[in-house]
Amino acid sequence: MWMVFKKEMLELLRDRKTLFFMIALPIIIFPALAGVVGYFSSKAIQQAESKTLYYHIVGEQYAPELVQALETSAYFSRSEKVTSDNFHAEIRAGNVDFVLEIPDNYSNNILESGQITLKMYLNDAGLNLVETRLKSIVDKHTARLRETAFAAVNLSDAQQQAVLQPIVLTKVDVADKRENWGEKIGGLIPYLIFILCLQGAMYPAADIGAGEKERGTLETLLISPIERHKLVMGKFFTIATAGVMAALTTISSIALWGTVLSQGLAIAFVSEFMASIGAIDFFLMFLMLVPVVAIFAAVLLSLSIYARSYKEAQSYSGALVFVVIFPIILAMLPGVELKGVWAWVPLTNVSLAIKELIKGTMDYYQLVGILASTALIAGGLIVFCVRWFNRETVLFR
Repeated sequence: MWMVFKKEMLELLRDRKTLFFMIALPIIIFPALAGVVGYFSSKAIQQAESKTLYYHIVGEQYAPELVQALETSAYFSRSEKVTSDNFHAEIRAGNVDFVLEIPDNYSNNILESGQITLKMYLNDAGLNLVETRLKSIVDKHTARLRETAFAAVNLSDAQQQAVLQPIVLTKVDVADKRENWGEKIGGLIPYLIFILCLQGAMYPAADIGAGEKERGTLETLLISPIERHKLVMGKFFTIATAGVMAALTTISSIALWGTVLSQGLAIAFVSEFMASIGAIDFFLMFLMLVPVVAIFAAVLLSLSIYARSYKEAQSYSGALVFVVIFPIILAMLPGVELKGVWAWVPLTNVSLAIKELIKGTMDYYQLVGILASTALIAGGLIVFCVRWFNRETVLFR
């Protein structure tokens, strides 16, 4: 078995395409793509924040001070292209960014005028920050009108605050920082790890089974004096190792590049959060990952053995991704907890268990049942894979 494992690992390390997906992709390509996306996103936001917005006002005679504030702002400019009252057409034609309609009840004395409703016409389908930038000007005038009204009725500062906020709800969070952040990101971590393990194992699995069929080396391997089940286990451990290595490489790369790109700003939070998770919990998380990787490796090897070609094996593996994603997403839904039937749903229970370990609220007795049931499923799939490999009708489709 170990001889087969050594042989498969050597072939795996010689395959540049597999090494690219296992090492180069997570270390270089993923961070580079994330950096490019982040760069262009920040540039787009900066451009939207600094872009001059062209406006048209209806009823400007009712609010001269507000109109003056817009005219004196360097970020707003009155449009001279609006020629009709069809504001939808004018905005879609690009003649103006927004149209502000001021009602005739606008007044500096809101005690007499009542609530004032400004209507803004804009195309809010893209990233434009029109509402945010206009609201900053409107808020200044709102504060001034509020102060004038309070002064007219002789309200003190405390009375003004009580009128603005008659009741204040203060939150006292009894959860510690680990549980709080664990609830927020705990569901994302198993999702990331599982998908990375599956992705890293897909390419070696397709090559080890269907690839050997195409190259004609499977027949030579079958006539060797090695027992069939040892052949299967050697290939199985190769696929599992590739999946774990791909996941660990990607996570390490994300942590390294995240620290470098943030120039150390996230080190304090990360170190504090990681320090709150004990070594036993880390060990249990990796222990929970073992049967999950075994499930992925057994299923992928079975599909690869069944496939007639490398391309067909990749098609089956791609469909498997959607099957795996569904139970993991269930663990991220609000209200789904490690109780009742959810404790017995494959992959969902492991995701929930890892989340509880991160939060520090795991019932360790329950963990034994989850680990045992997942290991039982993995063992059953390995047995199926061995029997599948022993069927000549499957090997030589």
